[in-house]
Amino acid sequence: MSQRLSASEIHAYAEDGFFVRARALAAVEVAELRAAAEIAVERAHAAEGQGGDGYSIDGNRYHEAGGATIQFEHAPGSTTIRVIEPFHHLHPRFEALLDDPRLVEPMRDLIGTEQVSLFTDKLNCKRPREGSRFRWHQDSPYWTHFTEDVDHLPNVMVALDTADERNGCFRVIRGSHKQRMLPGLQGEGTLGPLFTDPRYFDEREQVLVEVPAGSLIFFSPHTVHGSEPNLSDQLRRAMVLTYQPGGRRMFKVDAKRDTG
Repeated sequence: MSQRLSASEIHAYAEDGFFVRARALAAVEVAELRAAAEIAVERAHAAEGQGGDGYSIDGNRYHEAGGATIQFEHAPGSTTIRVIEPFHHLHPRFEALLDDPRLVEPMRDLIGTEQVSLFTDKLNCKRPREGSRFRWHQDSPYWTHFTEDVDHLPNVMVALDTADERNGCFRVIRGSHKQRMLPGLQGEGTLGPLFTDPRYFDEREQVLVEVPAGSLIFFSPHTVHGSEPNLSDQLRRAMVLTYQPGGRRMFKVDAKRDTG
């Protein structure tokens, strides 16, 4: 069955900056990906313990090890992993996912080319009662330091757990992508410019993307997005995969990974 975009999805991406395919992955697939995600976290912890380069930005702790940037939760002294980027090399199940037609075929339509490759991939852990918020931001201002072609870097979020308001679901500002790259915050530390200045978008256009596990959320690199803390006792793990035209170098890895 073709996974290419429908007319309504093309319209939603153009007008809203995102669209959802609910329950695109079967329960057994989600279970496999959840197990692989926990193994990836264990391997990231092990790599951190074996060396690498640790550092702090704006009081938040990071570590470069095992071929990934490991970001820890913001609470002082926390050893809980918040984000791993990239993570696909940490388990073969993720390598297979990169080539899944349910991800690749929509990306061919969003990018506008049949040959597509991986740009970057992130595992967001969002642990119960500890998973912190992601402030409003766009991806494009960050990526423009690496490539000028930020327009052709669509994202897909794979929900590993059911996401709702209480456990810190993904949020978007509908239509914000139409303004392309917006100004960042000034005077708020090193990372401030990567967070979108709220004076340049309308928070009343906020959409809480509450989805069941196994859902796919496709969104533009220019879409303002974020999430609130996980205040529940439930996990809210998700993977974000970003694709690009084929034959191009990955973001944090000096290699190419064509997909499909």
